[in-house]
Amino acid sequence: MDAKLLLVHALSPLHAGTGQGVGVIDQPIAREKATGIPFLPGSSIKGVLRDACGDDALAVRVFGPKTDNADAHAGAVHFTDARLLLLPIRSLKGVFAWVTSPLLLQRFLRDLKSAQQNWDVSIPTLADDDHCLVTDQNDQISLSNAPDPNKVFLEDLPLTATSSPIARAWGQKLAAALFENNDDQWQTTLETHLCIVSDNTLGFLLETATEITARIRLEEEKKTVATGALWYEESLPTETVLAGLTVEARKDDVFATIKNLTAKTLQFGGNATVGRGLCRIHQLD
Repeated sequence: MDAKLLLVHALSPLHAGTGQGVGVIDQPIAREKATGIPFLPGSSIKGVLRDACGDDALAVRVFGPKTDNADAHAGAVHFTDARLLLLPIRSLKGVFAWVTSPLLLQRFLRDLKSAQQNWDVSIPTLADDDHCLVTDQNDQISLSNAPDPNKVFLEDLPLTATSSPIARAWGQKLAAALFENNDDQWQTTLETHLCIVSDNTLGFLLETATEITARIRLEEEKKTVATGALWYEESLPTETVLAGLTVEARKDDVFATIKNLTAKTLQFGGNATVGRGLCRIHQLD
């Protein structure tokens, strides 16, 4: 089976939820059980693309028949979950940093190999949890004139930054893949805002840097909060990047169809009517 990489770039907060939560957050986002890493379910990707298809005959051929006739045949395409690759984190300098870690990059490389993509990059190593890697001396997130120079502050977490050719290579590759249509300004932004932290540091940021929104429902006549109608929703912030695989289970112009369907902005997850989940999708050829 052939496969291609699918990149999901959030243009607004993305809430791919799991239903009612048991903690402080009433509606948390979907996370892997073992790692706590957020993901966008493959079922959500398939459903949105099927809905965007419009052509019923093409939708049945590529995505499979509807539920009431599900046993007729399988679809010609499979979707994996889109797992986190880059998480935007508030930065003292440069507004935000696109943060990743060795584990996220290692998983991404594995998906690249499944998609027959060969990137000349390696997995970085960090000295300890108090250090991070940036692309070069021209990065836009490390403080050069501070009393203690070469510091990066992520959500008020101080890290010692080191310029790394490995980080530079990743920045260039990711920028070219995500913004391939000669979008030089965004490519430069990604290259100069990339920050590689340790897996432990990323685990901490995954619990503290997601977007939490308080929502209410008003009494229609009184315009006051209805009883019990206050809840908290978790979302992945705008500029989050996730990556997954599109697998061609049967030869049927699958990749051409997916490329056409992802040429426009699509909406994923919940809360569509309040602007959540607008995403740009890119299939890496």
